[in-house]
Amino acid sequence: MIKSKALRASAKGEECTLNIAGVCNYNSETVILAHLPDESHGMSRKSDDISACFACDNCHSVIDGRVTFDMSKAEKEWYMRRGQTRTLRKFIEKGLVTVKGAA
Repeated sequence: MIKSKALRASAKGEECTLNIAGVCNYNSETVILAHLPDESHGMSRKSDDISACFACDNCHSVIDGRVTFDMSKAEKEWYMRRGQTRTLRKFIEKGLVTVKGAA
């Protein structure tokens, strides 16, 4: 399991990378590192910290199913993967994750 205090802490003060239209509160004070479903998660176990995104409270609640929002499974998947990619780019910009050979 990939677990990193630095990755989790990096969400503080960041913008929401999910930005679900009609849901996002655009409040960086509510943003946390939200874990997204993948093969590394299971019963009572979160996904790896690299399978995550920066999420405001509103978007996180929709992705986790605590709040219902009219969105197809495909739309939900699109928002999650977009958020994960945006967050990975932030990790790289902050020097928290490196990509060998990247320019």
